This record gives sequence, structure tokens and C-alpha cells, in this order.
Amino acid sequence: GRCHMKGKNSKKQVMNDKLWLLLSFCAALVVWYLLSLGKRTGNSFPFIPVVIEGLQTMIERGAFWTDLSSSLTSIAAGFGLGFVTAVPAAFLMAWYMPIRKIIEPWINFIRNIPALAYAPLIVIAAGVGKPPQIILIWICTFMTMSITIFHGIRSIDNTLIKAARVLGANDRDIFFRSILPATLPFILTAVRLGLGAGLTTLLAAESTGAQAGLGMRIRALQNTFETGSMLSYIIIIGIIGLILNLIVDIIERRLTSWQERREE
Repeated sequence: GRCHMKGKNSKKQVMNDKLWLLLSFCAALVVWYLLSLGKRTGNSFPFIPVVIEGLQTMIERGAFWTDLSSSLTSIAAGFGLGFVTAVPAAFLMAWYMPIRKIIEPWINFIRNIPALAYAPLIVIAAGVGKPPQIILIWICTFMTMSITIFHGIRSIDNTLIKAARVLGANDRDIFFRSILPATLPFILTAVRLGLGAGLTTLLAAESTGAQAGLGMRIRALQNTFETGSMLSYIIIIGIIGLILNLIVDIIERRLTSWQERREE
């Protein structure tokens, strides 16, 4: 009986969530339409037909797919590097006080500086092209993810580790059976924040002499006042962000389903 009621309540919740999502979408469309009618805002926020026409124009020019693949490559490479360096750095900072004292202040210092500020320095060091884009996204994602995972590890209850040691567990068992499962939600949160940081850094990364890319094209379209095409590219970046968030949600449900079962 309780399971049946839980099932009904969860279905009702899903329906409510979908209804609110639909209402939110409709409200956004109304605001967008009103902005498109304004004398000052109409040129900056053209409505859907103009945006679709702008996207079609970019496809016909042969620019859109090149820009999309270039940006996705930069984000994937930069985020990948950020993740594989942030995880060990976070664990080292959490476990070893000297490493934390040396690295943490610099992470907190650099992550508060806008990427656009030091982008020219990266170009001078790495040259023009794809490398500076990847390096810039890597720096921003590393800063975001390492500090998030670090604070997650620090929040783990020490009594769990002490209890495991008393029961005879070695360091390897403690790491894989206690620390890693407890840290997993924080790692997934860090992934979500890191992907967001990668996307928001895209414009700065692709201002480093890029030949193609969504961010580079937005800057180029700004100079020619093609607001329909520009807005279509901005919306595409937002859609990419939503898709990446959905992928993280799916992974999170699969990897942390044991927690949900335990709570039931």
C-alpha cells in the first residue's frame, strides 16, 4: 500500500514539474515577444522567426556546423583536462596539509579573476589557435571543480574513517569503500559546475584568435549587427548546457541510486 501511494505521489510530482516547466517556458516566450516589440529592445531581441532565419543563414554560409564542432572540441578537451587534474588535486589538498596550504590560496586567487583578463597571456605563451582555448577552459574548470571536490571531501565525517580503521580496514579499503562513495555526490556537483564554467569561458577562450567557434562567431556577428544569427548562437550555447546537465542528471541517478534505495 505504501509503495503504491509513493508511486502515485511521484507520478503526480512529475506531472506538476512538467506543468511548471511548460508555464515557465510560456512566460519566457511572452517576455521575449514583448522585448521584440520594443523600440530599443526590438533590434537586440528579435523574435523566433528572425532567429530561425539567422540560424539558417549561418548554416547556408557553411559556418554553423564548423563553429559547433570547434566549440564542442574545445569544451570536451578543456573540461577533460580539468577533471583529471582536479580530482587528484582535491584529494591531495584534503589529505595533506602542506599541499593544501600551498595550493588552496592560489586556486582561490586565480578563480576570482575573469578568464578574459589573462586570455592574452595564454595566447602569448601558447600561440594562436586551439591550444590557448583548451588551456583557458582547463584552468577555469580545474579551479571550479578542485575546490568543490575538496570541500566535499573535507565534509566527510571522520568517525566513519576512524570506525573503518578500528575494524581493520586498510587505506585502500577506506578510500574505495568509505571516502569515494561519500565524495561521489560532490564530484558530480563539481562536474555540473565545471561544465557550466567551461561554457561561460567559451567566449573568452575563443577570443584568442580562433578561426571558428560559437563564441568567436558571436563576436564577429556583433560587428555586423546580425542580431538574429547572434541570438541563435547564444540559444544554442544554452541548449548545449541543458543537454550536458541532463546527461549529468542521468549519470547521477545511476551512480547514486543506492543512496535512494537506502533512504526508502
